[in-house]
Amino acid sequence: MADILPNSLDMSEVRARWGAFAWSPENERQARLIISRYPPGRQQSAVIPLLDMAQRQVGAETRTQGWLPIPVIEYVAGYLKMPYIRVLEVATFYTMFNMRPVGRYHLQVCGTTPCMLQGADDVFAACYARGMKKGATTEDGLFTLSEVECLGACANAPMVQINDDNYEDLTFESTTAVIDALAAGRMPRPGSQTGRQASVPAGGPTTLPEMMSENRDYRELWK
Repeated sequence: MADILPNSLDMSEVRARWGAFAWSPENERQARLIISRYPPGRQQSAVIPLLDMAQRQVGAETRTQGWLPIPVIEYVAGYLKMPYIRVLEVATFYTMFNMRPVGRYHLQVCGTTPCMLQGADDVFAACYARGMKKGATTEDGLFTLSEVECLGACANAPMVQINDDNYEDLTFESTTAVIDALAAGRMPRPGSQTGRQASVPAGGPTTLPEMMSENRDYRELWK
């Protein structure tokens, strides 16, 4: 289970800052819309999207990726009429939810076997060279570094998820370039950093190559 209240956080300060948390007007409308997608009496099924929205609202207020302070989790639990412990169980199970403050950019580097074999150590080395440490946020508040399990981009290993975007086919140099761009306030192009499209072979597609430029109808060839 995740570290629910890190030693560096004072609970009285957390409650003073986040005890009055409530949805913004737009998020209130969105929360009602999300809940309406479920049958009557099943509103608790909305717990994951509502926790995600709460984390994003905290992020917008703090200019970071966002996290889930205890009072915010309590708010979501009350909103859905759920026992607090059940919402906490969800929040601490999924690594998409941050149980401690993070930086503006949360770098989640995959360290699972495919990425490790393809050079995840070089990705970490680029992060370390910029002063990052696993499980910590840089002093300027820009970057938080985490090592995570498989993020599902094995064909494009090694990769890192930064907030909502994946950066793939990384090297030490391309990882450094991505970090430098973010530090300068620019948004680097997500996806493969070698220029290949999605997960096609490195040398280009070997089947249906015309699909690279247009949505071709191949059915005439199959008659």
